[in-house]
Amino acid sequence: MNNRFDEVITSREQLRDIIPEPTFAPDKKIDHIDDLFQRFIAACPFIVLSSRGSDDKVAMSPRGDPAGFVMVLDEKTLAIPNRLGNQRIDSYENLLSDPAVGLIFLIPGYGYTLRVTGKATLVRDAALQADMAIRGKQPDLIMIVSVEEAFMHCAKSITRSSLWRPDAWPDTSDVPTLAESLKSHGKLPERLNDIQALVNEDHDNSLY
Repeated sequence: MNNRFDEVITSREQLRDIIPEPTFAPDKKIDHIDDLFQRFIAACPFIVLSSRGSDDKVAMSPRGDPAGFVMVLDEKTLAIPNRLGNQRIDSYENLLSDPAVGLIFLIPGYGYTLRVTGKATLVRDAALQADMAIRGKQPDLIMIVSVEEAFMHCAKSITRSSLWRPDAWPDTSDVPTLAESLKSHGKLPERLNDIQALVNEDHDNSLY
């Protein structure tokens, strides 16, 4: 890599020569979920979960449900239900060797994001699973996050990306579908249309 680029940044001094220390940087991080962040989480229908496995590979996993699906059990504890998915459980397997997790909370149409880091545990709890049921179906697992740090992030990345502006969204006609990816990368022998039908059926019938 060192021969490929003009310069590789390897120290904090190099980094700060390029990006100076902030002139306005109040210590906005807190170690719990206060009333402000409870309001944010209550309006949030989508998060991204990051974790690291025993092989040091980082996994990023999207999670979504009706707004408020992440429950605030107390100021230091969040509960996140497991819903039906592809059953890879990469993130959950990672937690068994390294419980450290990062979460980004996104609210459609809202520029600011909430970032939370902490340690996660997988649990089963009859009362909590019942509280998290949707359409009569309970989550089979719940991820409990012990909060270590939480802070809100500015809206610049959302603004620059025009993420919530439909008029600025890119054309997706040439973006590959999941079926195309499965056929190519999974080397499936089935016809693309048949794979797409299976993907559609799974999506429509296996949300909960």
